[in-house]
Amino acid sequence: MTFIWGAEMLQVVELNQYYGGSHILRGLSFEAKPGEITCLLGRNGVGKTTLLKCLMGLIPAKSGEIRWHDNVINGRKPHQRVQAGIAYVPQGREIFPRLTVEENLLMGLARFSGAQARTVPEEIYQLFPVLRQMKARRGGDLSGGQQQQLAIGRALACKPQLLILDEPTEGIQPSVIKEIGAVIRQLAGKGEMAILLVEQFYDFAAELADSYLVMSRGEIIQRGAGADMAAEGVRSLVAI
Repeated sequence: MTFIWGAEMLQVVELNQYYGGSHILRGLSFEAKPGEITCLLGRNGVGKTTLLKCLMGLIPAKSGEIRWHDNVINGRKPHQRVQAGIAYVPQGREIFPRLTVEENLLMGLARFSGAQARTVPEEIYQLFPVLRQMKARRGGDLSGGQQQQLAIGRALACKPQLLILDEPTEGIQPSVIKEIGAVIRQLAGKGEMAILLVEQFYDFAAELADSYLVMSRGEIIQRGAGADMAAEGVRSLVAI
């Protein structure tokens, strides 16, 4: 596969990872470009979350390269990757239930200093008006959908260049799924941020994807343009 260096923010080249004796990630190569939503689809247990943990430095890659702005970042720790502009919203949201909404959002500003670290960017409240209404409420008192909006808002507070979302629609009511989809599209539309969306919900992915990747047993078995997902039979590849 030929990579055109420079156009992509994130490049993954021949990434391998093992767990016990199992070959979990098998020679994965792909890229994420600014202004585009790349959707990674696959059934449970194919290695999607393992891949994201490798990208964030939570588990080391056995071999291959993770490149960020053309620099190999395999050796960088998770917080260094965040400081470099990569944000990750894990499955299960992982907000701080005892902190208020505002305090949760301020935790996302850890990579800044001074006044910048003390004020939630207005843009977050514009994207998610419900967070402004509830900023004094505890995170644990929010609904699942509101907690997901909070988790995304916290990730966006650090002004990332790459936003990685692990199954943001899981267990969330349809109206909030729609709102989250609109925010993701809006962020990509500005042209500065790359978005890597890991999703099992085919319809949500098909609506948003500029490009797609299908994973099975640790390999990317199909890839293409988001507009071609229906014609290329992607739904049947990820059907449970």
